[in-house]
Amino acid sequence: MGDDSPTVAVLGTGIMGAAIAGALLRRGLGVRAWNRTRAKAEPLAEQGAIVADSPAAAAAGADVVLTVLYDAGAVLSAMTDKDGAIAGMAPRSVWIQASTVGVAGTAQLAKAATQHDTSFVDAPVLGTRQPAERGQLVVLASGPPELEERCAPVFDAMGNWRWLGPAGAGSRLKLVVNSWVLAVTGAVAEAVALARGLDLDPQLFLDTIAGSQVDTPYAQLKGGAMIHEEFSPSFTLRSAHKDAQLVLEAAAAAGVDTVVADAVARQFGRGLELGHGEEDMAATYRALVPDGSR
Repeated sequence: MGDDSPTVAVLGTGIMGAAIAGALLRRGLGVRAWNRTRAKAEPLAEQGAIVADSPAAAAAGADVVLTVLYDAGAVLSAMTDKDGAIAGMAPRSVWIQASTVGVAGTAQLAKAATQHDTSFVDAPVLGTRQPAERGQLVVLASGPPELEERCAPVFDAMGNWRWLGPAGAGSRLKLVVNSWVLAVTGAVAEAVALARGLDLDPQLFLDTIAGSQVDTPYAQLKGGAMIHEEFSPSFTLRSAHKDAQLVLEAAAAAGVDTVVADAVARQFGRGLELGHGEEDMAATYRALVPDGSR
């Protein structure tokens, strides 16, 4: 793989995959894109990507295969099915797995890579659509140390990155961070709902914490979306609920009690039941107010 302009096969061009592919293209990397629904990948052709009909076709001629799919099952299918990417990968190409799939899912995918003699890097990301588009994600990379230099040009184009050690460390840290991010989102939703329930303008809550030790940019971002009920998805509630379940699974396996994570998962699940799964995760607010209204 050349250090200057590697070619990357991006498998999965949903909200995050399309944004990452666009960032790679703007940094001068070649992109070969595949999505199960081809129409979602087609807009990337206007930016210079080659849109492929199968994962194997996308992987052919690529230095890196980057999976950005919903869960471990989708990733495994895209990589190992009859027309999966592994069938088209060159011997020295690297599989960078950026989907959030949890501890067990990462172990399953790493095992598949070993079985197919494929180089594997576990590299979930922190951030949503806008930072992905701007090349400002945080990549939590882990894998064999000899692969770090080969992956660096791709990670540089995606944003900031850290190499955390053997494969699996990245996914474990992602769950730790997600437990906090999801808890913040749930807590902000509850505070906004409580303010309205007490006949207060919820903007007073955000203005009061602004710039203080208890403020976070994320609270302002998601709180503002909740107040104005602007739920265009940068990360869907359905995906957030999936990630919450992965946090619970990992915690249970580690013997860690999860009072807050349990409550957040239930809150997000209620949002799904009310039909808000394809809206932004900030729509968890709708689960806390009568009829999902203000």
